[in-house]
Amino acid sequence: MLKMSMRNNTGEKPFTCEVCGSSFTRKDHLKSHVRIHTGEGNYACEVCHSTFTREDNLKSHVRIHTGEGNYSCEICDSTFTTRYGVKKHMVTHTGEKPYACEICDSSFSQNSTLKKHMQIHTGEKPFSCDLCGSSFRDKSVLIAHMRRHTGEKPFSCDLCGSLFTTKTGVNNHMMSHTGAKPYACEVCGYAFSQNGHLKRHMQTHTQEKPYSCVVCCSPFKSKSDLKIHMRIHTADKPYSCDVCGSSFSQKGQLNRHRKTHVGQAR
Repeated sequence: MLKMSMRNNTGEKPFTCEVCGSSFTRKDHLKSHVRIHTGEGNYACEVCHSTFTREDNLKSHVRIHTGEGNYSCEICDSTFTTRYGVKKHMVTHTGEKPYACEICDSSFSQNSTLKKHMQIHTGEKPFSCDLCGSSFRDKSVLIAHMRRHTGEKPFSCDLCGSLFTTKTGVNNHMMSHTGAKPYACEVCGYAFSQNGHLKRHMQTHTQEKPYSCVVCCSPFKSKSDLKIHMRIHTADKPYSCDVCGSSFSQKGQLNRHRKTHVGQAR
C-alpha cells in the first residue's frame, strides 16, 4: 500500500502494456487494460452493445439508458452517470488545464485527455475496424464508428425523436432545442453550444495548426481539413455527379458543378 501511495506521488508507472506501451502504477490496472486488446472478460451492454472490461463500468454505463442515478452539472445541465463524471466535467467551465503537452505546449483539463492528445504526435491508433480498416485512438470511437456500418442509432432525443449513434450526439443536439451556448470565447466573447466548436473557433485567434500533411508538411487547423487536403496527393475523388459522372475531391466542388446542369434534361 505504501509503494502504491509513493507511485501516486512520484508518477512512477512500472507496469507497461506490451501491445500499445501504456503504463500503469498498479499491476491490476494493467491486467484490466490488457483486456482491451485481448477481448477477455468483456461485459456487453444489452441496449447498445458497448463492451467493458469490468462489470462495475458496465453498470455505470447502463444508467445512460435507464436514467438511474444521474448527476447533473449546475452550470449547463449536462448529465452524468457518476459523481466523478460531474467533477471531471466541471473543469470545462473553470478553464483549469494543469496537464501540458511537452511537444506542442497544448494544455488539458484531464490527464487522460493529454494521453489521447499525445497519440496525435506518435500516430498511435490501436483500435481498427474489421470492415473498412479505419483505425482509431479510442475504443469508444471505434464502437461509435461501427454503428455507421450497422446503421444502429440507440440514443434518441426525447423532444423530437431524432436518433444518434452516441449519447454525446444527443447532448449536443439538445442545445438546438434549448438554445443554450455555455462555451464562451475568452477573447471575443462569442459563445457556442459545443466545446468542440469553441476549440475550433479559438484557432482563429491562436492560428494553431496541429495537423500536418506527411507528404508535403502543409499544416491544417482540423483533421477534416487535412483529410480533404490528402486527396490532392491520393487523387481520391469520392463525390460523383449523378448527371454526367464527373468526380470531385470535395462536396462543395460537386455542388458548384451541379449548377451547370440546371435546366438540362437527364
